[in-house]
Amino acid sequence: MFAKAIEEVSKFTRPIHIITRNYDEEIVRPGTGTLFFVNELGCAVTCKHVVDLIIQRETINKKYEELRNEKNAIGKKNYNQRLKQLEEKYGIDKKKNVPMIIQVKDLFMDCTFDTSFSFKTIPHPKYDLAIVVFENFKDPAYQSYARFVKDGSTIRRGDFLCRLGYPFPEFTNFQYNKATDDIEWTDAGRKDTPNFPIEGMFTRSYIDDEKKVFALEISTPGLKGQSGGPLFNENGLVCGMQSMTNHLHLGFDMKNQEFPVNGEKIKVTNQPFLHVGQCIHSDVIKAFLQENKIKFYEE
Repeated sequence: MFAKAIEEVSKFTRPIHIITRNYDEEIVRPGTGTLFFVNELGCAVTCKHVVDLIIQRETINKKYEELRNEKNAIGKKNYNQRLKQLEEKYGIDKKKNVPMIIQVKDLFMDCTFDTSFSFKTIPHPKYDLAIVVFENFKDPAYQSYARFVKDGSTIRRGDFLCRLGYPFPEFTNFQYNKATDDIEWTDAGRKDTPNFPIEGMFTRSYIDDEKKVFALEISTPGLKGQSGGPLFNENGLVCGMQSMTNHLHLGFDMKNQEFPVNGEKIKVTNQPFLHVGQCIHSDVIKAFLQENKIKFYEE
């Protein structure tokens, strides 16, 4: 049903590769986000929460560099006490056992062949939506751009829709460099991540304080890493953008109930939830693009 649409949408949907490291760890954690282009001029949209970490990258990395420099200057006298004071200064509380990201690196994959590009982001003041504008844009690596549904009211409950994104980070071209105490991209390892579609039915609308529809609920979850990916119909027309997944308690709770399994009884405790996707409505995306004088196409 969506085979042809997925082929078309894949031409303008791209991954963002992100690697992070937490304080007091040498483990490098890969992650992904998704964006899709809305015109031939290097303009794309994604979720605000996807670009938030990228925007904070320089601040996070600089903060750790300052912490590391101060840590190296402590000396051996009263080391543990002074280190604890230093960690408190930089907001690290080991007692709470909450991981703190100290290093971030990111790559916009297959967006442009020009390695000297820069970009700016325009976050929506209210919704989980952001525009990404690639500046000094000369040589696009994407082959097409989104076509939005012209009339958002034609998207009806019961419509079967599809999302595309990059939920499973399979790239391995990164490492922790112990000599420099830094995370870095490498020439070795896998550099790409496959996209992944997931279908679902439009079940309900989300209404804001002004009683306007701002998002669509889809009967299946949006997977981690698909945030910022397009929601589209069987014709490849974009109806929205994956934003988050909500968890609906089904009420079929079981506590220590016995069930026969392989000829013996076992006790089962389970609290089932239905995981449903929440997608920013195409009308909200188009209005924000129009407000910022960003060219887009609809059909």
